[in-house]
Amino acid sequence: MLLLLKGGFFIVLLLAASVIDIKKRIIPDTICLLIAATGFILFEPVKLLGCLSALPFFLAALFCGGIGGGDIKLMAASGVVLGFTGSIAAMTIGLTAMFLFYAFHAIVQRLCGRECPKAYPLAPFLSIGCIAIYFMNTGGITL
Repeated sequence: MLLLLKGGFFIVLLLAASVIDIKKRIIPDTICLLIAATGFILFEPVKLLGCLSALPFFLAALFCGGIGGGDIKLMAASGVVLGFTGSIAAMTIGLTAMFLFYAFHAIVQRLCGRECPKAYPLAPFLSIGCIAIYFMNTGGITL
């Protein structure tokens, strides 16, 4: 029952972060804090290492720019729920989904003679990866 509650909260919060990121290009700190708090339902101390999964995003933002602080906090918070290996896998799935979507989008835009936007929201793709890994972990495929 608690596992279902945890998953429900996690998914609803990730979807809320995605919708807000698409509409306003911001991920509220409240959502990130609630996601991290969700990680304390059926808490396992080793999952705290999942916060380190946000380090690549932090370093990319620090040295290259283009990644918002909300994306970094979203991955750190999701790391508390998924653990280190789960959040790295979620990040990989999310970034791969983003790359494939935007590669296809860029091709379609070029064929239509339009210019591609310079920036895109990242939260929807990270959420796809986090939800996929949560279900894999819950279904017994532990990473």
